[in-house]
Amino acid sequence: MSALPEAPAYGRAFAAWRGACAADWHAYTHHPFVEGMRDGTLPRAAFLTYLAQDYRFLIHFSRAWALGVVKAGTLDEMRACSATVHALVDGEMALHVGICAAAGIDAAALEATVEAPENLAYTRYVLEAGYSGDFLDLLAALAPCVLGYGEIGLRLAATAAPDTPYRDWIETYAGADYQQTCREVGALLDAALARRLGAAPEALPRWGELADRFATATRLEVAFWGLGRA
Repeated sequence: MSALPEAPAYGRAFAAWRGACAADWHAYTHHPFVEGMRDGTLPRAAFLTYLAQDYRFLIHFSRAWALGVVKAGTLDEMRACSATVHALVDGEMALHVGICAAAGIDAAALEATVEAPENLAYTRYVLEAGYSGDFLDLLAALAPCVLGYGEIGLRLAATAAPDTPYRDWIETYAGADYQQTCREVGALLDAALARRLGAAPEALPRWGELADRFATATRLEVAFWGLGRA
């Protein structure tokens, strides 16, 4: 595997944790499913299967971000988590509904999608991080999804085949609104670490524990792409 490209400007902790699990991060952001969207070779049926599972994923992911409001220590942290819930429920999930509706899959069918084991494993891992851990545990488990999709969107927007049928998906994650969400989540993570662990958190054992959480969630993202099977 070649070295990872420079991290997008999503903050200090993201860049460090991304680098610490470089092989897993590359497997996530350059997965064959992702490359199939980039060059347009991904079968549409596989994409729709993934979208249905991801719709169910986002329901639980939104709940995890809502749990962040409970775990937060400041009003600013509460506002940031609340804003992310809004972005997920009223923005990202709407993308899924729109694409699936165009393919004849209505919202009721999406709601009825049976969660795959990989979906259960990932969403419950993130929720458990919040239930049993603190605000930092929850953010470390949440970050790979939000920030990884932002990185993937930027790369694909710059390199995708002009005629790829996945341009709407790519432009959502490369778009200004989603990229702003990524910067805000990265800033939230850095500020939360500084508030709880001080100006040099890398020197503390807790930093390694949180990096491990980030890496585990990244591996669960790799497994999740595998759900995009026709």
